[in-house]
Amino acid sequence: MGTVLKGGHVVELEPALVERVDLRIEGERIVARAPDITPRPDDEVVALSGKLIFPGLVSAHHRLHTSLARGLSEPRVDSYQEALENGRWRYEAALDGDAVQVAACAGGLEALQCGTTTLFDFHSSPKAIAGSLVRVARGLHEVGVRGVLSYAVTDRKGAVGREEGLEETVGFSRKAKGRFRGQVGAASLFTVGPEALEGIKEALATTGSGLHVPVAEDPLDEKLSMERHGASPVTRLMEAGLLSPKSQLAHVGHLAWADLAQLLATGTWVVHTPRSNQQLEVGYAPALKFGARATLGTDGMAADVFAEAQAAYLRSREAGQPIDVLRYLANGHRLASQSFDFPVGPLREGAAADLLLLDYLPPTPLNAGNLAWHVVYGLGSRHVEAVMVEGTWRIWARRPLSVSPSVVADQAREAATAVWARMSQG
Repeated sequence: MGTVLKGGHVVELEPALVERVDLRIEGERIVARAPDITPRPDDEVVALSGKLIFPGLVSAHHRLHTSLARGLSEPRVDSYQEALENGRWRYEAALDGDAVQVAACAGGLEALQCGTTTLFDFHSSPKAIAGSLVRVARGLHEVGVRGVLSYAVTDRKGAVGREEGLEETVGFSRKAKGRFRGQVGAASLFTVGPEALEGIKEALATTGSGLHVPVAEDPLDEKLSMERHGASPVTRLMEAGLLSPKSQLAHVGHLAWADLAQLLATGTWVVHTPRSNQQLEVGYAPALKFGARATLGTDGMAADVFAEAQAAYLRSREAGQPIDVLRYLANGHRLASQSFDFPVGPLREGAAADLLLLDYLPPTPLNAGNLAWHVVYGLGSRHVEAVMVEGTWRIWARRPLSVSPSVVADQAREAATAVWARMSQG
């Protein structure tokens, strides 16, 4: 038994294409694409009447654990360091294992409803490290989202916390399968000492996975790295041999050109997070300079990659350096394909059946030549009518099929209340 999608317009991002074709899906993969596929007697047939079939979206840098922070009052701070100490780090220290899993489920459901089917999650819960990535995976498994998970290794909590973080990220990478893969995470480099870098290098060699690290979100990263470790973040990563085509660096907003040129030469992926940059008031990251392997991440914001793409393009245009938004989106699929070692994104034979049905009725012609402008000025999460991940419908008629949104919301509110109470207790 398979699923045949008939009468839709299939969208490809790079090279851009909008084509009226049918798709046939069996198991987890797309097995046929043709102008007219004849269904078999036991097939599920979905008549689309011209609706768009769009690739499932990818957020290449996300923090699911922040799902329970929405609604927290934002303290008035005078610096990025204050924002970390009084906001992000204080919140993360209040997380326990139950909160981690509930946050992942709530954040994963929101991602799915926005058309985001793959999340590269960057996790931190310093008082609940052991088993935390499994709890994240369980939360995502409930809703059916694909995940590449890492723990942010740091020296902020001393040698014990560092080793627990390394053990967690390596242990999860070894056992991740199905819709999940592991990465080796590192927190901001000014919180990562030489022994931690050596441990990260060993972890990468042991797991064969890639590095996931935020870099230069604010000038403070370089300033404190120089003061504490005698070199810039990129120099430290280069000298440790940690940058490669498997690596991904998020933010990259405040680097000297020499450092940016060095990291681009390694083939490292660069993840642009414009909405998060705005929220933290850390300035504009020069996205046009991020090279051919640049993509998008939603960081601590809602995992709405349509909104992220629109913000990225409009901010780049405001800066006089407009980016190729379709390439940014397509690169998310290339990164996911690299992580899972099979095609994720292209809606062609052999690729993962991760796709969206969009109820988008364009008021103007839609074709390959103007697809980017429909993405920037028209398409959005409000058009997501159905979502398939690994050949299974996860949302149909805008309703999640594997969880109850009201139950997920109730559980999240209960968990958030407990986290906020722990924060108030110091």
